[in-house]
Formats: sequence, C-alpha cells, structure tokens
Amino acid sequence: MIVKRFIVGPLETNCYLVICEDSKESMIIDPGTYGDEYRTVLERVIKDGLKVKFIVNTHGHFDHIMGNRLIKEKTGASIMIHRQDLAMLTDPSLNLSRMLGLRVTSPPADIILEDGDTFKVGDEEFRVIHTPGHSRGSVSILGNDAVFTGDTLFAGSIGRTDLPGSSLRDLTRSIMDKLMRLPDQTKVYPGHGPESLIGLERRSNPFVKAAEGYRQNF
Repeated sequence: MIVKRFIVGPLETNCYLVICEDSKESMIIDPGTYGDEYRTVLERVIKDGLKVKFIVNTHGHFDHIMGNRLIKEKTGASIMIHRQDLAMLTDPSLNLSRMLGLRVTSPPADIILEDGDTFKVGDEEFRVIHTPGHSRGSVSILGNDAVFTGDTLFAGSIGRTDLPGSSLRDLTRSIMDKLMRLPDQTKVYPGHGPESLIGLERRSNPFVKAAEGYRQNF
C-alpha cells in the first residue's frame, strides 16, 4: 500500500491518495480540495495510471468533503460516508460551511458505511471503525497496519468536541475503546497535521492520557 498526502483547503486538511501498487486501484480519503487544488491530486492519478475506486469521507464537515463533486465527476469514483453523517453532504448548515459564509455541498453518497464494514482497493482490504465524537458519523479506516483517523485522533491531540453533533464522551470512548486497542506499530494518518503511531500516542499524547481518566467516569 502506498499513501500520498496532499494538504488542501482553507483548514489545511490532509487528503490521502491510497494506492494498491499491484492493481493500480486507489481511493481518495477526505478530498477537502478547494478551487483548482483537485487538479494536483488528479495529476498524480493520471501520472501513475491509477483507477480511483472510492472517495471516502471520514466525516461530513465541509473541509473534508469540498472536493467530492469535482473528483467524482472526473473519476467516477463512489462516495462513501457513515450513515449518521449522510445529511451533511448536501446541507451547508450541517457540514458547517455556512458558518464561514460558504455553501459547500457534495453529491449524495453512493455507499453508506457502517461499523465493521470491509471493502477492498485492489488487493488491499480495509475495515470501517465507527469512531463518533467529533461528529456522530466519524469513522476511522483501518488497513495494512495503518489507520486513517479523520478528526478523531491527531499527533499529540484529539478532535474538537465543541461543534454541533460532537461529544467528548463519545470521542473518549472511540479513542480508548477502539483506537488505543490497535497495535503500537499501527501508523496513524490523521485529518490534519503530521502522521504518528498508535503506540506513540498512547505514551505521549496528553489528551489521550486525560481520556483515560475521563473514561473511568463514563
């Protein structure tokens, strides 16, 4: 599995191009591209002769879905999102773009994700982990010793819980009961900022340390 990161959009979102090297099938995770930024991602797709099979949204906030429409139009890829964030694709108020004076919308989902679902990109298999907290329908995508955590877990931090639909209780459970149970060597590809490792976050992330205490009270 090859992972290419593009930092895109007004909030510097990590958009990932995930490639099965043998088959040349790929998926794009969180295309928060703004304006012509989508061309940079597609230039890599064309250069490497890739077939984009899926557009995966880890959640429905505008900075993670802004490029859905153009990338789907150019590639024919299927849009995937958890059912609890489904309405955010087409509603600027729900995806929070209206708060910034924008009107971001996406085509509706082609595939609705649920916890435990699996899917393949070429020879690579991925599993959906429902990790609510930052949004009700936030998911992490696990595959080949790597997890794409969206805005649930960052290097040295965790996702915001002061937004509509967010919950500190749910985020704490998602991190402690799901992500922190992954092997230490699992690489973390977050929605913003640098990559990390589960073991490193378990040992040194102050918010994860605090979440251990929160978890005991929930």
